Amino acid sequence: MTAKFIDKVVIITGGANGIGEGIAKAFGQQGAIVCIADLDVEKGKYVQQQIEMDGGKASFFNTNVKQEEDLKNLIKYVMNTYGKIDILINNAGIAMFKPLFELSTQEFDDVIHTNLRSVFIASREAAKVMTNGGSIINMASTRAIMSEPNSESYAASKGGIVSLTHSLAASLQTNNITVNCISPGWIEFNNYDDLKEKDHVQHWSNRVGKPEDIAKACLYLADPDNNFINGQNIIVDGGMTRKMIYEE
Repeated sequence: MTAKFIDKVVIITGGANGIGEGIAKAFGQQGAIVCIADLDVEKGKYVQQQIEMDGGKASFFNTNVKQEEDLKNLIKYVMNTYGKIDILINNAGIAMFKPLFELSTQEFDDVIHTNLRSVFIASREAAKVMTNGGSIINMASTRAIMSEPNSESYAASKGGIVSLTHSLAASLQTNNITVNCISPGWIEFNNYDDLKEKDHVQHWSNRVGKPEDIAKACLYLADPDNNFINGQNIIVDGGMTRKMIYEE
């Protein structure tokens, strides 16, 4: 355990499942006070209990990131409970892959509001009370810079997060708050043992990613000793976006 994160207050949206769960547990193991914000009450409280059983400190906050009032209340609750916020990780998100001509405007807006609008609101509200500086980390995706068909809403939301990240970094420089984002590639968190060899070897790292890989990147970016990294998009994908792929 490093002293850098002991009793640091970290908020993780979407912290009950998948990548968010991995991030929450990693910060808990490092002594941080982990605030899990999620709609999944049962799983969120389960992750909270796991962190506490391992000797960590955690709280769960039932939060719908599409609702501005929920995000504002989240920040208020954390401040009232712990008196500070040191790290905000905007991880909550949804995916929708639907043929372009079948994708409704409402469905597009739903993804944008969940994935992108929430990052803006949560970052703005948290930054207001991060008076001693801190770190904001946003979860983008390699789909911000490369695409498959039928991914318009998701790609737009993640591309927006990359741009919003460096804009926030510029605006918050005088507040001593660093803002970075992480773009995960293929991160498997359900059935890793069921993956095939061909799934692993297509990555230069010779394996599919795990939530712990993203958690390690979050710990690195949240470390105050690394505050010279600012406004950046860190790609964690086993090398896939640098791979030249041609049809034979």
